[in-house]
Amino acid sequence: MTAAISPRGRRDPRVPRVLLPCLLAAGLLPLTGCAALGLEHPATAPHPLPTADASSPAPKAADGGDGSALTDAQARAALLTETDLGAPWSPTRGAATWRDGLLKATTASAECQRLLDVLYTDELLGAPARVAAGLDDADTDAQLRHQIGTRRRADVDAFLAWLRTMPERCARFTAATGRGAAEDVRVSGAPLPEVGDARQGLRLTVATTTPDGAPALLTLDVAAVRVGEDSFALTNGGLGDVPNDATQAAVQIGALRLAEVRRQGRAQV
Repeated sequence: MTAAISPRGRRDPRVPRVLLPCLLAAGLLPLTGCAALGLEHPATAPHPLPTADASSPAPKAADGGDGSALTDAQARAALLTETDLGAPWSPTRGAATWRDGLLKATTASAECQRLLDVLYTDELLGAPARVAAGLDDADTDAQLRHQIGTRRRADVDAFLAWLRTMPERCARFTAATGRGAAEDVRVSGAPLPEVGDARQGLRLTVATTTPDGAPALLTLDVAAVRVGEDSFALTNGGLGDVPNDATQAAVQIGALRLAEVRRQGRAQV
């Protein structure tokens, strides 16, 4: 277990700067917005990025609700890739070992247990994702997961409202892993770029010890965003201190791409 949750050597801590030349070249982003899509930007974007027109009606879902207008191909096109964040991010090699080692845990609080469960099962939008992609930072063993949801707008907003209560209801609680190790879990709100129509960010830290008594700390950024009738969620986690810059950039890129995919779909109708 010790080896399973031990981080690799960390890279130079300087923040890399990554832009989206493909979006700029395609005319999807004005020149003034370039800096906002880099990894050097404030915790909250100064101006909201374009989002899907929430007033435009979407096709009805099979259950009669206002479901996503995206086709499966469009949903896949809206997913982040390693090109978006640049080196050292690469396609995932599989679920991070800390997911089973640290997120698969139990606690006495029903609300906090629900939070742990949705993080462990990766059902951040209240249901299995429509499509999902994972990226690994090989330098630090951090893993970023991006998923496009399938829920109706009202359901997503209800889930966002529930997430918004977590920093108060589950600010600090204890949990236990399957091997019986005690965990000290802390949850706080995390600022997100002002993109989409509704959003919520969280930061979790899970402190525990390895079987040989060495301290271990998992840091996990969580973001859920609704863009018009569609939604996406992100987690960015790893052992030790996980810089928030990749989370911020991924949220901005993800919202812009989802809105653009929807816009292109309407233009083709």
